[in-house]
Amino acid sequence: MSTIKRGLFITFEGPEGSGKSTQLRRIAARLREEGRTVLETAEPGGTAIGMQIRRVLLDSKNLEMRPTTELLLMFAARAQNVDEAILPALSRGEIVLCDRFTDSSLVYQGIARGLGSEVVYEVDRIACRGLVPDLTIVVDIATELGLERVHGRNRKTQHVETRIDEQAIGFHRKVRDAYLQLASDEPKRVKLVDGSRSEENVEKDVWNAVLALLN
Repeated sequence: MSTIKRGLFITFEGPEGSGKSTQLRRIAARLREEGRTVLETAEPGGTAIGMQIRRVLLDSKNLEMRPTTELLLMFAARAQNVDEAILPALSRGEIVLCDRFTDSSLVYQGIARGLGSEVVYEVDRIACRGLVPDLTIVVDIATELGLERVHGRNRKTQHVETRIDEQAIGFHRKVRDAYLQLASDEPKRVKLVDGSRSEENVEKDVWNAVLALLN
């Protein structure tokens, strides 16, 4: 990668309903308390253009969307986020916390959708140009429990960004299995955390993983 990174790039991954987004916010707050400059971002989204792409990707009405379309839209939003937000923050020496990154595309589109990891990494090479997280936290949760959380939240908020939430349970089981395999394949970068416990207990494990990177 041509860009010199002085900051740290930490991503948060996990199946639907794992609580990863909550953990990202909690860790961001702790880092700021320690005087660190933190950029919080999310995918798909992260930028104004990315948010427009997100609405197309996650709208529950877009049931006819094909896996390849989904993959390319994900990476279109990601490419914009990398160039507009993530790389500039890293070059300023900031800590970037990103809610999902290429690992999500590997798991969701590459494995659960069946497009294959080679396709995902080829598009990643174009869109992200070699940017790899320094640390990836995978917050794991049983498929049924995660979906129960998600569907309860969506009912309360009348959320429309539910297209992926509403996939068949077999799809979500593939997603979880793929995350577990990823953590097994890349133990140095990917840290697996049990998300079924209280937010406070999950945070302790996540914070310890972040501290190990900082130290």
